Amino acid sequence: MSTAREQSATAEARVVSADGTEIAFEQSGIGPAVVLVASALADRSDTTKLAALLARHFTVINYDRRGRGASGDANAYTPDREVEDIAALIEHVGGSASLFGSSSGAVLALRAAAAGVNVDRLALYEPPFVVVEGDDGPPKDLAQQITTLLAEGRHSDAVKYFMTRAQGMPGIAVFFMKLMPKIWANLTELARTLPYDIAVMGDTQQGKPLDAAEWKGVAARTRVLTGGKSPAAFQRAARAITEILPQADHRTLPGLNHGAVVMAPRKIAPEITEFIKG
Repeated sequence: MSTAREQSATAEARVVSADGTEIAFEQSGIGPAVVLVASALADRSDTTKLAALLARHFTVINYDRRGRGASGDANAYTPDREVEDIAALIEHVGGSASLFGSSSGAVLALRAAAAGVNVDRLALYEPPFVVVEGDDGPPKDLAQQITTLLAEGRHSDAVKYFMTRAQGMPGIAVFFMKLMPKIWANLTELARTLPYDIAVMGDTQQGKPLDAAEWKGVAARTRVLTGGKSPAAFQRAARAITEILPQADHRTLPGLNHGAVVMAPRKIAPEITEFIKG
């Protein structure tokens, strides 16, 4: 008989999504299942520390979104394919699971729930909706600009453009990131999936109210978390989605910013745990 320690060890595996794409993931822990959905320019390595903390309480599925890390990809992309990826992972753990998503990954988690995937609970960190005119949002031609840079093979420039123009990161911060070759090389490798996250966001960053009809299928109890150090636009976005959903609330975590999932997982994990345990 295996010990609890052996059962909770991390194991790497794959599931096959509806279109035949293989999705790689690491499974750890014992208990109710939680699937971690990564943000733009991120793979499962970004949530390794968070996964380890949550694995004390849950069966954690930490996966590479399609086109990233060890996961496969297909020629044609729509957000529906990524919803099917999540559905395949949930089927693997028994047919139902909670989801935790951050940034655009939070919006992908919402889309999965809205599409009827069997989601127990939704924990979301700073979905980057832009719901008020005047709040900083990405350029309206973001998709075109990124697509052009990628087509020209300028993946590094695509990362810089996305970080400064879509994420609002200061240029000097990007400059210092480029001085860390391993980190920048990984970001550059992930650049080709930027159009995926832009598609996931759709028209939700145009400075106008969210379309309630788009999210009416979300029946799961939902908690939206935001960082107290993040721009006020994230707080407005959180309130906007919680007002639409039937079972949703919002909590602000003092001292945290948009990078907290990677930089401060010990402060986020207890909030996720408390919510999912109910």
